[in-house]
Amino acid sequence: MNHTLSTELYWLVLTILMTAIFWMPIILNRIFETGVWATLRPPQLQPNAQWAERMRRAHANAVENLVLFAPLVLAIQITGMSNTSTALACMVYFYARLVHVLAYILAVPLIRTLAFTAGFFSQMYLAATLLRAI
Repeated sequence: MNHTLSTELYWLVLTILMTAIFWMPIILNRIFETGVWATLRPPQLQPNAQWAERMRRAHANAVENLVLFAPLVLAIQITGMSNTSTALACMVYFYARLVHVLAYILAVPLIRTLAFTAGFFSQMYLAATLLRAI
C-alpha cells in the first residue's frame, strides 16, 4: 500500500516537530546555569538568561497556536478541501512560526508581531475555507 502525505499534513508534521524541539535550548540553558541535578529537581526557577526566558514564552505561544492550527489542517484533510491555497497557508504558517520564535529569542518585536500575524491569518484562511463549505 502506497501512502503519501498531503502538503497540508506534511507542513503540520514539520510544525509539530519544530514545536516539539523548542524546549531543548531552555533545558540546555537551565543545565548550564544550575547543573544537571538542580535542573531535575523542582521547583523550576526562571532562567537568568533573558533569551532563555523569551524562548520559554515563545515555546508556550507555539504550543497554544498549534492547538488551533492542527485541528484546522486535520479538518481540511478530512473534508477533502485541500487545494493549492490551503497548502500554501500551511507552509506560510510553518515559516511564520519559525520566524516568530527566532524574533522572540532575539527580542525583535516588529518582526515577531509580523510573523505572529502571518501565522494568524494562515489559520484564519484555513478556517474560512472550511466555513465556505457550509
